[in-house]
Amino acid sequence: MKRIHKVAILGAGTMGARIAAHLANAGIPSLLLDIVPAGADASSSSRNKIAVAGLEAARKAKPAAFFEPSLASLVTPGNFEDDLKRVAEVDWIIEVVVEDLEIKRTLLRKVEQFRKPGTIITTNTSGLPVAKIAEGFSADFRRSWFGTHFFNPPRYMRLLEIIPTADSDPALVDAVANLADVHLGKGVVLAKDTPNFIANRIGTFSVLNVMRLMQELDLTIEEVDALTGPAVGWPRSATFRTLDLVGLDILGHVVRNMTENARDERKELTLPNFFRQMLERKMLGDKTGGGFYKKAKGSEDDERLGLDWKTLEYRPRQKARFASLDTAKNIDDPAARIRALIGGSGKGKDEQFLWSALSDLWIYSANRIPEISESIVEIDRAMRLGFNWELGPFELWDAAGVEATVARMKKEGRPVADNVEKLLASGKKSWYEDDPLAASGRAFFDLTSATYKPVTVPAGVWSVAAAKKSKGVVKKNSGASLVDLGDGVGCIEFHSKMNTLGSDIVQFVSQTLKPGGAGDKFEAFVIANDAANFSVGANLMLLLMSAQEEEWDEVDLAIRAFQGMTQAIKFSPKPVVIAPFGMTLGGGVEMSLHAAARQPHAELYMGLVEVGVGLLPGGGGCKEMLLRAVDSASTIRPGGRGESVELMEAMKRAFEAIAMAKVSTSAQEARSLGLLSSSDRITMNRDRVVTDAKERALELSRSGYEPPQSRTDIPAPGENILAALKMGIHLMRQGEYITEYEVKIGTKVAEVLCGGNVTPGTPVSEQYILDLEREAFKSLCGEKKTQERIQYTLKTGKTLRN
Repeated sequence: MKRIHKVAILGAGTMGARIAAHLANAGIPSLLLDIVPAGADASSSSRNKIAVAGLEAARKAKPAAFFEPSLASLVTPGNFEDDLKRVAEVDWIIEVVVEDLEIKRTLLRKVEQFRKPGTIITTNTSGLPVAKIAEGFSADFRRSWFGTHFFNPPRYMRLLEIIPTADSDPALVDAVANLADVHLGKGVVLAKDTPNFIANRIGTFSVLNVMRLMQELDLTIEEVDALTGPAVGWPRSATFRTLDLVGLDILGHVVRNMTENARDERKELTLPNFFRQMLERKMLGDKTGGGFYKKAKGSEDDERLGLDWKTLEYRPRQKARFASLDTAKNIDDPAARIRALIGGSGKGKDEQFLWSALSDLWIYSANRIPEISESIVEIDRAMRLGFNWELGPFELWDAAGVEATVARMKKEGRPVADNVEKLLASGKKSWYEDDPLAASGRAFFDLTSATYKPVTVPAGVWSVAAAKKSKGVVKKNSGASLVDLGDGVGCIEFHSKMNTLGSDIVQFVSQTLKPGGAGDKFEAFVIANDAANFSVGANLMLLLMSAQEEEWDEVDLAIRAFQGMTQAIKFSPKPVVIAPFGMTLGGGVEMSLHAAARQPHAELYMGLVEVGVGLLPGGGGCKEMLLRAVDSASTIRPGGRGESVELMEAMKRAFEAIAMAKVSTSAQEARSLGLLSSSDRITMNRDRVVTDAKERALELSRSGYEPPQSRTDIPAPGENILAALKMGIHLMRQGEYITEYEVKIGTKVAEVLCGGNVTPGTPVSEQYILDLEREAFKSLCGEKKTQERIQYTLKTGKTLRN
């Protein structure tokens, strides 16, 4: 397979610069080229101004485009006049210039003069016909040419649509697909060269149809956003808040492309008048300060005004009130939730809206095969990855019940797609079914053969859910399961709400890892799950109740049990690999710190955040941060005990990580916070985390893993470093950066980390630090202000600075 070591990106706008940033995240250097600005002088700084500005915008982007700022050094800015010859140095050229056929062709003609034969060249067009752009170019150029449609922002949006032409070399398409999957963390979907490809074709239809229904049923934008958000498994930003984020002009461009080039059964759908007026008035969303929503003047937080689409005037946001949504909120299972939302009397506006929006979406999607893709799988994947839907259209249809919904459509005289008639005529009642033999764990209904075929995934793409179907669950309780991953590796999976760590999980992990437990049949363990977040930490509700009722023995037992679990992970005779991803907070971090190794996903929001709720890490988190600080200082200065400059620096870093509740914005940053070690390997693709963690566990097991011994000779940093940390706390208070109560919490953290007010270098044990942690944690639990903090966080999800 062709290896890609260096890339050239033609066009340094928002998209081009952010693609360069994400390549840098994967360690791949790139050239970022753009035009020479009018009136530039001979200096390179003047001639490269546009590319430099693009890179600078990516550097300052929020959310961050780079995993960490230093990675920007992998991007070299340049211009089309002086540097185009340098495309001869690269293995892949990506064209990301303005959406104009002639501008693209003129630039690519120049590129053709310098490009080495066999160099892959692709376009990031979001809608122009890919084959047409390269029409009349050399045979080698056309063989190496195809579409690679990234979604914005490329670091966070996982979809990459690859659009081969009739001339594209499949080996080169495979090379880009493999790099995108393994190194860029993309979900790759092969699309046909049709207007707007897959995700934007289905997504645009859905948005236009939603706006049509809003007008017909006389709904407000807030009501539509309430109905098209998490209730149906779509993002919280729903319809109109998403449009504000993306930009109304972008939708305008995509719709124009679709109405000009797509000739389908719903070609009557177009942009409504109010939307066109918004475009004329430059009400384009966040980029112009207002679209469907607008930030209220002088408001501190995210208070927004809503738009009345009939008058185009802003007014205070109106809360949508639908009883169906209140009911749906309490249903966790997406399938049951969808059935509840559309299965009522059908008389309410909310039900009429959702039933029409979803049934139209299902029929439109079914009619697009084989026009835009060969099967339902690509459409579902594209919508999940490109629009962050929990379920794609056909998965949603299965959830609602295909047979029952088709019967309802016929009864109401709605058109029904031939493809769904084909499914039902074959005696099948769902688009997907379980397939324990497939790596994906499921099969799809193939419309060509009218039979189920396995959903294929690249080797290494796997999930705990698929493992459960093929290997089974060994044991489970309300909070966790032990799943057989095969090859002697067991996986402990959490399934509590937000994966909060309660006594059920604590008990389960301790018992599984204990010799003589259910884990005996395994040689190694992985702790991982398929949720959006690894774990948001300990169950605060239970802790608050115990503290308010002054059940201190209960609190003491709970902390001892949690410490017992983290020690079971650390001293397990069999290696335990933890795979943190998404939000990994508080107790979730403490578990990770004790593992034999970690296999994090690149998108990792990891931090010891206990101070935010008036506590400190009490499950061994302080102890592990102290060990890392002491060990890193002694690595720099062997034999150093007590209070070297290196130890002071290391202790300051550990203290700040805990006392300032620092949370990483990537796995790279988590490493710099001391929460991951340099030997922990980072997985770029979320769908590969389970496989990579299993491989790491097997590697440790096969290399004769020996657990660490509990340490009794940790040189306590002691009184001098404690005094320095206290001075820092005092200065923070003087500068009014922290509250009086935060002085108290910070002092407790410093005391535990330093091993108490002892002589520097006094040998202390791990158990001694655990005891300090437990006592400090308990004393803070008894404080009224800590209880107020916990209560506030549980109620609002925010931090109280009391």
